[in-house]
Amino acid sequence: MCSILRIGGGLGAIVALILVIVALLKQLIVLVGFLLAVLKVAIIVIFVAVLVMIVLAIFRDRSRKRRDAEEI
Repeated sequence: MCSILRIGGGLGAIVALILVIVALLKQLIVLVGFLLAVLKVAIIVIFVAVLVMIVLAIFRDRSRKRRDAEEI
């Protein structure tokens, strides 16, 4: 009887260890997915910021050329 309990305890420990590893891997996958989503959003925000800076530079150059043309 004691050996059956000892074998059951050992198997239970192994099963519990496997379940903990699976749970940690699930959390790791969720964390990596979240970080990739944050990275994608950051790339989009940087892209939009660069486009806005380009548009502002174009408008500033146009207004500068217009002022220079009016001065002459």
